[in-house]
Amino acid sequence: MRILLPLLILIPGVLAAATFERPVPQAQTDVAEFWFAMASVGFVLALAAVQWMVQRR
Repeated sequence: MRILLPLLILIPGVLAAATFERPVPQAQTDVAEFWFAMASVGFVLALAAVQWMVQRR
């Protein structure tokens, strides 16, 4: 019990949460912009396909 008590006193200090540090925004890379553009084009094409399918109905 003599060994357990100091451990139980020290553990909460070790397990205490660190302060929150705000993430620093990073610049968007050219590769990310390219893939975002490709996804946008694909999304627009999918919407056009759905519109075409619904219109024929």
